[in-house]
Amino acid sequence: MENKKMTSVQLIADSYTSYHRSVYLYICYRINNKEEAEDIAQDVFLRLMDYKQMLRPDTVKFFIYTISRNLVNDYLRRHYKKQEITSYIYDHATTCTNETENQIVANDLLACEKRKLRTLPEQRRKIYIMSRFEDKSSSEISAKLNLSRRTVENHLFISRKEIREYMKQCI
Repeated sequence: MENKKMTSVQLIADSYTSYHRSVYLYICYRINNKEEAEDIAQDVFLRLMDYKQMLRPDTVKFFIYTISRNLVNDYLRRHYKKQEITSYIYDHATTCTNETENQIVANDLLACEKRKLRTLPEQRRKIYIMSRFEDKSSSEISAKLNLSRRTVENHLFISRKEIREYMKQCI
């Protein structure tokens, strides 16, 4: 058993000296990145060490190239997925050319919203403020104001509709 273990270790060492350069060139050709190709070529022989029991001198070369092909495919899959994600993020990122201008527009819209808010009936205004600015749910508002949840929802629906129409006129 010990002799077989030494034989497989020697087989891996011999395979490394015989095939490392060609494996590296194959990987480099496929991925077009020398540093990554060197890393993947090292990984091929590390993986080969995991299969010591299965190695035979007549099949080791094919085994090495199968491992190489699989590692290259994994690398390319990750590489293209990363490119796809980066491209998606770049395409969907909000590009802000003038932060100050955007802040001024946001403040103007908030002022318009508050101006319309002052014209709403008192009960509706309270409910809208609690929902919009205090982040309270309909249930919390109904409990605090001693109203039914349905009444609160109706007030919210009407006030949102009125403010939305007013904001359209402002824009």
